[in-house]
Amino acid sequence: MALTVAEMLKLLPFERFQNPPPVVGVFRLAGVIAAGESPLRRGALALSGLAAAIERAFKLRNLKAVALVVNSPGGSPVQSSLIYKRIRALAEEKEIPVIAFAEDVAASGGYWLACAGDEIHVDESSIIGSIGVISAGFGLQDLIARHGIERRVHTAGGSKSMLDPFVPEKEEDVKRLQAVHEAIHEAFKDLVRTRRADKLKAPEDELFNGEFWTGKRAIELGLADGIGEVRGVMRARYGKKVRLVGVGARRGWLQRRFGLGQLEGPAERWLASFAAAVEQRYMWSRYGL
Repeated sequence: MALTVAEMLKLLPFERFQNPPPVVGVFRLAGVIAAGESPLRRGALALSGLAAAIERAFKLRNLKAVALVVNSPGGSPVQSSLIYKRIRALAEEKEIPVIAFAEDVAASGGYWLACAGDEIHVDESSIIGSIGVISAGFGLQDLIARHGIERRVHTAGGSKSMLDPFVPEKEEDVKRLQAVHEAIHEAFKDLVRTRRADKLKAPEDELFNGEFWTGKRAIELGLADGIGEVRGVMRARYGKKVRLVGVGARRGWLQRRFGLGQLEGPAERWLASFAAAVEQRYMWSRYGL
């Protein structure tokens, strides 16, 4: 039996178009934060590689919120700040709430990123905090002296060879570096004060001394808001029909097909991979992971 036009129209899913389900853009920030992507920084978080994806996350149809899923031990304070500022600028421009979710770690620069959220949700065992600044290096002056190696450095400018690892450390160099650290630390503290405001529940000398805590303790200190993961929290807030749409950085076809941008020879690739693995292993191991 042939259906009438009216009967056929009833079969079409008009309700889906008239009442579309709420959408939450899910944007993952996972890895070490570092300037640009290179063979030494494969997979690093930097604004240059994330800007387009951040824009897409805020352009989804019927968007109700953007969820940031953070799993980072930190890294570059500049890139942390740039990524944070881009997310906040779009959130305010589009008037879209941003909800952050910490997985294993949101520490140091990773916590900086989490502060882009209007709320921060954690797992009980997440590592949160490390609101401080660190730099590390080696002193190799005894090594080269033992092997009869002469270090030759020529500069124009008295501070160009500051903290040279092949000469004994100078007190004035350490003071200059400490001044830089203090300035960056103050910027970090100001951001946390602004974003967490009256939620903070402990003295600043406890919160901002570089210590880190489990997710449960971070809630007690006011550094996070609750226990939860992205699917459960978003379904509770926007209903069971909410669509979680993952948005991530895209690689060009040439990069996917030929690995464009890699170092040429196998030895160079191996050394680059080894160096990157050591660096990233060090950053994660600081938090017992």
